[in-house]
Amino acid sequence: MNIYSKSVHFLDGAKVYIADNGDKDVLICEGKAYFGGAEGTNQFELNHETACTLRRLFPFTAPKRVLGEQRSIGLGDRLGIATPGHIKVISKYDIMPVFAQQSIRELDLTGRRYEDVLDAVTFAVFREDFTRGFGADGDHLKRPEDIEYALKLGFTMLTLDLSEHIHHNADGIYSQDVDGIYLGKTFDVEGHAISFTKPELERVKGIYGEALDFAMQMYDRFLKDGNCDLEISIDETDTPTAPSEHFFVASELKRRGADVKTIAPRFIGEFQKGIDYIGDPVAFDAEMEVHAAIARHFGHKVSVHSGSDKFSVFASVGNRTRQKYHVKTAGTNWLEAMRIVAQADTELYRKIHSFALAHFEEAKKYYHVTTDLSAIKPLEDVKDCELPEFFADNNARQLIHITYGLILNAKDDEGRPLFRNRLYKLWREHEEEYALALEKHIGKHLEMLGCPKA
Repeated sequence: MNIYSKSVHFLDGAKVYIADNGDKDVLICEGKAYFGGAEGTNQFELNHETACTLRRLFPFTAPKRVLGEQRSIGLGDRLGIATPGHIKVISKYDIMPVFAQQSIRELDLTGRRYEDVLDAVTFAVFREDFTRGFGADGDHLKRPEDIEYALKLGFTMLTLDLSEHIHHNADGIYSQDVDGIYLGKTFDVEGHAISFTKPELERVKGIYGEALDFAMQMYDRFLKDGNCDLEISIDETDTPTAPSEHFFVASELKRRGADVKTIAPRFIGEFQKGIDYIGDPVAFDAEMEVHAAIARHFGHKVSVHSGSDKFSVFASVGNRTRQKYHVKTAGTNWLEAMRIVAQADTELYRKIHSFALAHFEEAKKYYHVTTDLSAIKPLEDVKDCELPEFFADNNARQLIHITYGLILNAKDDEGRPLFRNRLYKLWREHEEEYALALEKHIGKHLEMLGCPKA
C-alpha cells in the first residue's frame, strides 16, 4: 500500500491519510474512531459518508466563498480525477479556484451527482494538502429544486441561468416601473455614456424583465442570508449582450437588493466549446472595455463562460478587467484526458473516435458548435503515433468534446459499460501524466490572462 505523503494529517492523536491500495485509493485513520469502527487502524472507502466526516474534521477540505477575491477560475471536472492536476497549476498562481463546478446537464450526461463532484474535490485537496481554499459552483442552475440541492450539500456559489426567462422578441413583462429611473438621463461609466430612449428602454424591459423578476425570487428565497455567492448568467442566448443591457441588468439587480458577485454577458463573436475565440479580437477588446467598466461601476466581476482555450482574447480579459475576473473552463480537462488515451491506448482511442463520429448528431442537441466532420482526417489514414494530433484540430476537438456523455454512458449489447471502465483504469495508470498535462494546459490559460504568480 502506497501512502500519499502530502495526505498525512494529525488530529488530536489520530493520524489520517490516503493510500493507494492497488486498484483504488482508500482513507486510513489510525488512533481514533473518527470515521467509525474501533480505535486503532481502520480503512475506509472514499465515499460520501467519509467525505462528509473529512470536511467536518478538516475544514480546508470543504468549499468556501471565493468570488469576492480579485481573480477566480472555474475548473469543471466532468470525470472526478482532474483536481490533482488543477492543484499543481493553481498552486503557482495568485488566483482562487472553483474546483467543484458542474451543471445539471453535465451531471445528467456523465451519470454523476453533486455529491460525487464535491466529494472528489474534498479527497483531492486532502490528498495534496491544498489549504488555500476552493469554491463549489452549482453551474447554470435554472430550477429552485436544483438550487436547493446544491445548497444543502454546501455549495458556495450558484450560477443562476436566466436563459429560460429572457424574451428575445422583447415581449416579456417587468414588474417594476423604472421609466423615471432611466429615461432622460445619461449615465457616465468611466467615460462611456449610457442612456435609454423610450423605445430602447421598453425593448430592454421586454427582454430582461421576467428574468430579473425570477432572479430576485430565487435570491430572496435562497440567497439573501449571504451564505452563497451569486453569479448571474445571461450568456446562453443567440445575440450578444449590448453594454446598455448589461448596465440595465446590473443596475436593477443592485437597486432591488441582490448581492451579485459576477455577471456573465454574451460577448460578441462566438465562444464555442473547446476551441479558440471565433470573431474579431479587436472588436471584442473594445466591447470588453465597456463591459469591464460597467462591472466596476456596480461592483461585480465580469465572468467569461466557455472560457476553455480562448487564448486570442485572454489578454483583453485580463487587461480590460484590470485583473478582476472570473473565467470558466470545463471541456478542456476532458480533452486533455482523451489526449492521454490517444497516446497510451491507440486501439481504445480509435474505437471511441469512431463511436463519436457515429453519435455526433445526437450530441449536437446539447451544444452549439459549427464542427465540420468532413474536415477531420479519416481515422484509417492516421498512424497510431499521429492520433494525439487530432487534439490540435478544432473539428476533431469539438467532435470529442461534445460526445463525452455518450462515450461515458455507452453500453454493449449486454448492458455493460463499453468504454467507461477501461477509460478510468487507464487514467488511473497515467494519473501523473494527466496531472502534468493539465498543469501545462491550464497554466497556458493563466499565463495568457496575465495572472500573476503566487
